[in-house]
Amino acid sequence: MHDIITEIWQTARRNKLRTTLTGFAVAWGIFMIIVLLGAGNGLINATMKMSEDYLTNSIEVSEGVTSMPYKGMKEGRYIQLNKHDMEATETEFSENVDEVGACYYTTAMVTNGDNYKSIQIAGVYPVHTQIVKTHIICGRFINDIDQKERRKVLVLADSQAKELEPKDYKTLLGKFVKVDNFSFKVVGIYKSRDEGWGNAYSSYSAIKSIYGANTPSIGRVEFTFHGLNTEKANDDFEKDYRRRLNGAHQAHPDDKRAIWIWNNYTQGMQMNNGIAIIHTFLWVIGLFTLLSGIVGVSNIMLITVKERTHEFGIRKAIGAKPWSILRLIITESVIITTIFGYVGMLFGVFANEYMDATLGHEVTDLGMEKITLFVDPTVGLDVCIEATLVMVIAGTIAGLIPAYKASRIRPIEALRVD
Repeated sequence: MHDIITEIWQTARRNKLRTTLTGFAVAWGIFMIIVLLGAGNGLINATMKMSEDYLTNSIEVSEGVTSMPYKGMKEGRYIQLNKHDMEATETEFSENVDEVGACYYTTAMVTNGDNYKSIQIAGVYPVHTQIVKTHIICGRFINDIDQKERRKVLVLADSQAKELEPKDYKTLLGKFVKVDNFSFKVVGIYKSRDEGWGNAYSSYSAIKSIYGANTPSIGRVEFTFHGLNTEKANDDFEKDYRRRLNGAHQAHPDDKRAIWIWNNYTQGMQMNNGIAIIHTFLWVIGLFTLLSGIVGVSNIMLITVKERTHEFGIRKAIGAKPWSILRLIITESVIITTIFGYVGMLFGVFANEYMDATLGHEVTDLGMEKITLFVDPTVGLDVCIEATLVMVIAGTIAGLIPAYKASRIRPIEALRVD
């Protein structure tokens, strides 16, 4: 075996450019598939992280503007959700609907001593923390008693609390702060999403009675559901629900802009389908890149056999068996793909680690919140090893045809080759 390796090394030294170009094709194929899969995983992980904060079996319903004329009325009418819509959601769709809540938003100046900040406050029901998962750092979220008794309570994001109490934001818990001209008690502090400022939360009944008492609009309706396990079941439910609410507001039953329905279940299904397409696309591109390396190995083996035909004829003339020539060519193919495949794997891993250290920690400010577009853009060690093994095996197979051709050549024919 030592003699074979020595001979392969000498052949590589005599043909440095050829060996280098072949090795580069192999290394580039491994490098690209690892980098592509790492980048794809970064996007997929970021998307999955954003979706983790929302309950899958939940629906949010928002007010809209009609886009279709109906019963002599023109399009462009503003639709406001009211308490009857919320009651209909709870009673007429009880077969699938579990808990129903509403959100009413307002912006107010929150003051603590000399510190103040303009904050968007969402008046919510307790079910909101199930639909939009809230990670409480200290204290609690809005509960049923707050809602029933119209308690003026406040749950702040940690970024907001830090501005209102810079020394130790946790000391705000249990204190009273001014919300415009009203006194609210801070009952909880939650972790803001991806370092964004987020909303402050209060009981829906308190916010609606203070800031929305003179309007029939209840804001946004949200609810959890069960029993809708397929895309068709969800689509049918949405059609029935839209038809019921549109009818109550004299809007066309099929007008999708009169009210906006955001179904987290179907959105999740569409996201999973998109992720699967991205993943497949990246694998296809990566495999074609690998294929280019395999073709390079095959070509170089064919050229090697052609250049060394005379040598192989001499070997066979002095008694070399076909298997020894076959083994020499295959071994050369395996060594080239293994060494350069490993180099490509290392550079691919380093490139992914660099992406993780840079893009993986880059936060994009969307105004309402800050999100990370790349999360852990890496691939597992098993994928790296599998890709390298695929290249080694494919390189071996690619070397079989020229190796077999070399082993079958007759000595008299080989010696005639210039």
